Amino acid sequence: MKAVVIGAGVAGAASAIALRRIGAEVTVYEAHPDPAGRVGAFLGLAVNGLRALESLGCLDEVRAAGFEVDRQLMWSGRGRLLGDVPRGRAADDPLRAVTLMRADLVAALRAAAVRAGARIVLGERLSGPDDGTERSAAGGPVAAAVAGADLVVGADGLRSTVRQVLDPGGPEPSYAGLYGVAGVAEGVPEAGPGRTFNLTFGRRGTFLHQPAPDGTVWWSAQLVGPVPPGGPALGAAEVAEVFATEEVPRRILGAARVEAATLFHVLPPVPRRQDGRHVLVGDAAHPVGAGQGASMALEDAVALARALHAGPDRAAALAAFDRERTARAGKLARTAAANRDAKTAGPFAARVRDAVMPLVFARGYARSTGWLHDYRPGALPR
Repeated sequence: MKAVVIGAGVAGAASAIALRRIGAEVTVYEAHPDPAGRVGAFLGLAVNGLRALESLGCLDEVRAAGFEVDRQLMWSGRGRLLGDVPRGRAADDPLRAVTLMRADLVAALRAAAVRAGARIVLGERLSGPDDGTERSAAGGPVAAAVAGADLVVGADGLRSTVRQVLDPGGPEPSYAGLYGVAGVAEGVPEAGPGRTFNLTFGRRGTFLHQPAPDGTVWWSAQLVGPVPPGGPALGAAEVAEVFATEEVPRRILGAARVEAATLFHVLPPVPRRQDGRHVLVGDAAHPVGAGQGASMALEDAVALARALHAGPDRAAALAAFDRERTARAGKLARTAAANRDAKTAGPFAARVRDAVMPLVFARGYARSTGWLHDYRPGALPR
């Protein structure tokens, strides 16, 4: 089977590894010259994502590129502890969630894909359906490769060209009312002990921070804005003004530098994710959020290869893959929407949230997240 993967980020590189494991000939095309460069900030991998990495054979390399996190702590803006739960796992799970830079995750996956025998071509973009290049070998090297492929995997993110090819009139992403700024701070003992993920619900935004083993603090601020901010990204001083009444975030931001900024988007359910030859994975199919984007992309890669390996009928395999992943990603998308609503809550809703959340986390967290963290993606051929 000749497979072409569009996009060499987390979903694309992982798909290349998985498809090579079932014997496919794989070429990956990436529009940017260096997808492992400084793209995005840090991310977290819950244990379901780590198990997918284990299936892909590169768990150890990824864990070495980041650091483990034991606990997740939720705080009110006034410093009241609202919840203390295992981070991205069940309480008795021996695996621990991992935090690392997105660039380091992509680099590890790309290296593993190349070792597995995949070919990665940088700086080549698939044009949209309006250009006709997906349908004709005359449209350039990517279009020529796509025209001769048995399988085309759209791992090209939120604004996927492959999704446009599958459904030219399909849904498009829209601004979610949140934007993020992330960076690193140094010399902040108030940040607390290591191996903890801290989330503070502030009056004007949500602040995340994680003390790293080297003594720095990795932080991210999610800010509410009815319209996308224009002009240059906010600096640490401007973000500190937003969290002027939240003591720990303010202290961290006083010693911080900004390294990344992004807008958060939502995408309506994608009605057509495969057609028997093209298939969407990762954010191209379901930008789930809730800190699970990378983990879901890794799960997709393993599930796609396992479905294709299970039988010779490619169309039936892609349909089975689509059914499996749609149900799981859809459930997570609903969870992400609830999380987003909590982060954009008004003053009254925020007071209710702070009163109710300790009960919710004490009594219902394990039951409500077990379906997510207990997922077993299964093995791939060696």
